[in-house]
Amino acid sequence: MADLRNIQATPAPASARTEAAIDEGLRAYMIRVYNLMALGLAITGVAAFATAQMAVSSGQLTGFGQLIFASPLRWMVMLAPLGFVFFLSARIQKMTVSAAQTTFWAFAAVMGLSLASIFLVYTGESIVRVFFITAASFGALSLWGYSTKRDLSGMGSFLFMGLIGLILAMIVNIFLASSALQFAISAIGVLIFAGLTAYDTQQIKEMYWEGDDTLVAGRKAIMGALRLYLDFINLFMFLLQFLGNRE
Repeated sequence: MADLRNIQATPAPASARTEAAIDEGLRAYMIRVYNLMALGLAITGVAAFATAQMAVSSGQLTGFGQLIFASPLRWMVMLAPLGFVFFLSARIQKMTVSAAQTTFWAFAAVMGLSLASIFLVYTGESIVRVFFITAASFGALSLWGYSTKRDLSGMGSFLFMGLIGLILAMIVNIFLASSALQFAISAIGVLIFAGLTAYDTQQIKEMYWEGDDTLVAGRKAIMGALRLYLDFINLFMFLLQFLGNRE
């Protein structure tokens, strides 16, 4: 009779052990990315809601509201998040993980300040509804990007070109104020950021390398969280233009 104890005691091949270690490390890395992104979104939501509460009283703008929504300072509030993105992207290789993470939290808070105006435009119920629709859509798209065997790298240049065209159309519509063009911008924006969610997830997954030290892995996780955070926020804003009920 065969000795089953010897078979059970036979160690797994080295390649199998290595693949298992990589899978475990990748899973931990992706969980870290998603946790950072989720905490960033939470900070943004709290900052946006608190800003809106301080900016409006009895249906009228307070002095603080006048300052951030109706004075030249509003341009600084609108453009500050973009400055944070450029700064973090350019400097992260020279920053410690704690400094980069702090910068990301500050960026998320400033983004909340700039998004506070949605509480003046849309009903709170529709904002919550669209948020959950965005979360469900984002989760499905990101899961597909993570699990698909299809190479999505070819989508990158196409989506980037579409994003540039979208930004130009948005700038043009500032002067035209066309409702038809705004509708087209919203539709195209949803499609572009839906594609970017899947594409970025796959790219972030492929950035992982089991040989990375703590510093490099931490920087990669923060930049991955930033990319997914921006995809979520933009997807949410374009869906809100479609589905949100205005005050």
